[in-house]
Amino acid sequence: MSRYNIQVSVSPRFIESESNIEASRFIFAYTITIKNKGDIAVKLINRHWIITDANNRIQEVKGKGVVGEQPYLRPGDIFQYTSSAILETPVGSMQGSYQMRADDGYYFDAVIAPFSLAVPRILN
Repeated sequence: MSRYNIQVSVSPRFIESESNIEASRFIFAYTITIKNKGDIAVKLINRHWIITDANNRIQEVKGKGVVGEQPYLRPGDIFQYTSSAILETPVGSMQGSYQMRADDGYYFDAVIAPFSLAVPRILN
């Protein structure tokens, strides 16, 4: 087991009730699950997201913590939250990283692999 091992999984979904397709406003929610699979406690310090729509328009989001928190995860702990993104196209993608600080003072990035945002039935 690696000393620093953060697993990030994502479950995105289209929020039709809050979107306005005629106005090119597509709202997606995503639930993030962060699990500390390492053997040292860590704190999530900052987030960095790159959000790309189908027109190749890129939004970059940086900030402290997630949803107003800087969760502290002991080995085996799980933190889950839900947030959202607004796109001008029915398809896009997100990727990013969380800057983590381990209890031993070591800083590292937990990478969030690219994932798709897509209105259901838009892609075959």
